[in-house]
Amino acid sequence: MARTLLKRLSPLSPLILLLAGTVTAAERFPPEGTLPLPVRIESGEDQLDLFIGEERFCRYVFRDEQISRPYFAHLVAPCGRQVTRRHPPVEGEDATDHATFHPGLWTGFGDISGHDYWRLKARIKHVKFLEVPRAGPGWASFSSSNDYLSTDGKTTICREQFKFILLVRKTGYLVLWESTFSAVGDQAVFGDQEEMGLGVRVATPLAVINGGRIVDSEGRLNGKGVWGRQSSWCDYHGRMGDFLLGVTLMPHPENFRPSWYHARDYGFVAANPFGRNAFTRQEKSRLVVPAGKPLELRFAVLFHSQPLAASEPLPPVQQLVSERDQAYRDYLKILHSGSGVR
Repeated sequence: MARTLLKRLSPLSPLILLLAGTVTAAERFPPEGTLPLPVRIESGEDQLDLFIGEERFCRYVFRDEQISRPYFAHLVAPCGRQVTRRHPPVEGEDATDHATFHPGLWTGFGDISGHDYWRLKARIKHVKFLEVPRAGPGWASFSSSNDYLSTDGKTTICREQFKFILLVRKTGYLVLWESTFSAVGDQAVFGDQEEMGLGVRVATPLAVINGGRIVDSEGRLNGKGVWGRQSSWCDYHGRMGDFLLGVTLMPHPENFRPSWYHARDYGFVAANPFGRNAFTRQEKSRLVVPAGKPLELRFAVLFHSQPLAASEPLPPVQQLVSERDQAYRDYLKILHSGSGVR
């Protein structure tokens, strides 16, 4: 088994895969609800590919000539169908707007101390892996250090420690996401825009305009009902072939502020705790992160699927709310167990 995995690694890449014997899933995560499917990581020069069984779950790109921030692309649901838009989008088959801004799953910020990392006007530089990527039955993890550079690229505005964990749960593929931001210099200031936080671009067939649906924990629907509202979670889902599949954004309940959702019917949603004025027209948010007092921002993202015959309508909203509430309770259970992203 070990030889097979090692052969898949690039001979020029450092060995950044630790096998399951190093840390068991039982030692790190609640065994109840975690499915011990084989998980592995393959390393490339500028990317990591994460596999669940023989199916690639996603690609993490930490250096890209066109996209100046790290991102995840090609994410799939348990049924094997891709739940995020193809990257790059395919002309004539995919919506092609925001081709570089919306690669799959990412965090971005339109204003940190006046610098724009959402629209790729300033660069987020991958510095190094702090924890080597590793995997075992039902899980994978890594952590990295990223520098947020000024628009001219000459100075560092803040530094991010990013922690990623994948758990294969009964409810779907669960990503635990933690970013800790430290000012370089006296302070870093997070501004107030729609384009801030954790974003996902769903596969084109899942967009509301193509028959998909957005639902939040309060049962509100689509961009009209969900945009600019706060809730425990927000789910974007739709039909693809004989499956219902989707993605659920779940902000950590102890983030500095609940997230508003920048939800769009064309296939995009972001969880954004910064945009108070952008979403409510209330007082502008200005979050100052002083030197020595880091900002911690955490989320969970669930990729889910279930059979749905072509003759069946989308499930009733209350059924979806109940199912996603169960997944959210599963996330809270992981947090309360003391494992999570720690």
